[in-house]
Amino acid sequence: MNRLLLAAYPEPYRSRQGKELLTCLSEAYPGRSWPPPREVVALVRAGVQARARAVVDDTARPWWLDGIHLTALVLATLALVPYLQDVWHWALHIDPGRHAIAFHFSGWYPWAQGPGTQTRLLPYGLLPLVCLIALLRGKPWIALPAAAAMIYAGATSNSNTFFGDEGKAGLGYYGLGTPITARDLVLSGALCTACAVLAACRPGRLRRHSYRWLVPVVLAMFVAGSLHIISVSPAFQRGLFALEVAALIAAWVATAATGDYRWMVPVAAFAFIRTQAIVIQPNEFIRSLPDLVVLLLLIAPLPTLAIAARRRQSRALLE
Repeated sequence: MNRLLLAAYPEPYRSRQGKELLTCLSEAYPGRSWPPPREVVALVRAGVQARARAVVDDTARPWWLDGIHLTALVLATLALVPYLQDVWHWALHIDPGRHAIAFHFSGWYPWAQGPGTQTRLLPYGLLPLVCLIALLRGKPWIALPAAAAMIYAGATSNSNTFFGDEGKAGLGYYGLGTPITARDLVLSGALCTACAVLAACRPGRLRRHSYRWLVPVVLAMFVAGSLHIISVSPAFQRGLFALEVAALIAAWVATAATGDYRWMVPVAAFAFIRTQAIVIQPNEFIRSLPDLVVLLLLIAPLPTLAIAARRRQSRALLE
């Protein structure tokens, strides 16, 4: 199990010091397959810092381009998350039946038709999934038409049934873990804009990530599909909230370690998307948290990252 901790570190580090790290862990904690929680947190933090320094040391692309690329990845993930169960069921030809309560047409496929049902061709969640895979591989010209299709699907949600009802029906909790529907064109519009900027750049300038980054996505689809976790359930809300908090903490650790501003770009986009969804559509959410608390939680990461970057830059000048 200790080898899983090495995944937090970049590949050059694992090649040079991976065996040494595993040996130290086995000697420090004999008979244990997993170190204590405090040691796990310290190792993961060191791994995130090492990855962040490796990214900053790579001068093949400017920091703002990397920031836009990260922003597109974050927005594609944010758009995909509410539809994890739906895409999993569609791919495996599973009819979720009553568990598809959050989607009007979720269980009505060409292979699962019944009296009075209306079929559809594809699930909406395939569009952000295509965007995510294409962006991971540094191919924004593939992600751009998928993002444009997301805008079209959201704008025609009342008349087009190609993707079902092109959105999530039902209420969401008023907070950071609130899923955003396909009808929110700000999210799809921001994703399409980011993909257009990336597509205008030379392909070789974009960072390419391994397909291994899709393993957590497939695992999340399996969990959501197997347990029938829909996007309006408390379990989904807590899981999405924990994921977003973990991502914000990782952005803070990377910024504090390098003093680089590229991680502020996706955090700013995330805060904007979340804030407008809550402010513009307050009637679609269950207010489980006070408005002021939610807005503070959304806005606070930005000055926190800016202060962390400034402090790191000041220390670098003193050194």
